[in-house]
Amino acid sequence: MELNQYFIVWVNLDPTPGSEIKKTRPCLIISPDEMNRHLNTIVIAPITSTSKNYPTRIEIKTGKITGWIVLDQVRTIDRLRVTGIEFKIVTELISEVKSILKETYVD
Repeated sequence: MELNQYFIVWVNLDPTPGSEIKKTRPCLIISPDEMNRHLNTIVIAPITSTSKNYPTRIEIKTGKITGWIVLDQVRTIDRLRVTGIEFKIVTELISEVKSILKETYVD
């Protein structure tokens, strides 16, 4: 299965301890394609259907996905957790994801 950056995929996140987001849910792939082609792991941000309006969360309403991209719970997963692929997010949303990731983790 080809996994590309900025695609929404379905991921089985169980088992997870504590306050980590659980269950099978849509997630956004944020690792670059070069890594995705050569490693058995990918970096994702889960999407939840309910959230408070935090600065590290981006609202998404597209296709059958409505909710929040949770950039404060970025995690690395084995690609075996991916159960399906949906679609690539739009350019405006990609720009917002990049901006929040940079502000949160780089600057």
